[in-house]
Amino acid sequence: MTADTYKSKDERKRGALSLLKRFLHIEGSIKEMIHVRFMSQILFISILCLLYIGNRHYAEKVVRNISQLEREVEDLRADYTTLKSDYMFASKQAEISRRVERLGLSENKQPPQKILMFK
Repeated sequence: MTADTYKSKDERKRGALSLLKRFLHIEGSIKEMIHVRFMSQILFISILCLLYIGNRHYAEKVVRNISQLEREVEDLRADYTTLKSDYMFASKQAEISRRVERLGLSENKQPPQKILMFK
């Protein structure tokens, strides 16, 4: 008959830890490995890492905001061009005379007369 090969969680955990210790050569506790005099450097590097991560997130947010604003500017520029061309078409003399005919006005066929004042 075969032996039971099922291992409990504790046995698996101990096996993984011994494997980790064997590859990393860890003897003793973390307190013995990391001396108190290195704590200031470790804290400084940790703060730098946090600042770096925060700065990266802020930069990505700014880049997304810039790209969104560029798309809005392009849309507004297209709207401006369309409205400007509509205005230029509507301000032509032929278009104005066609629109005012509905009101009963007509274009003057005689040139304007100059009024001279004598002293």
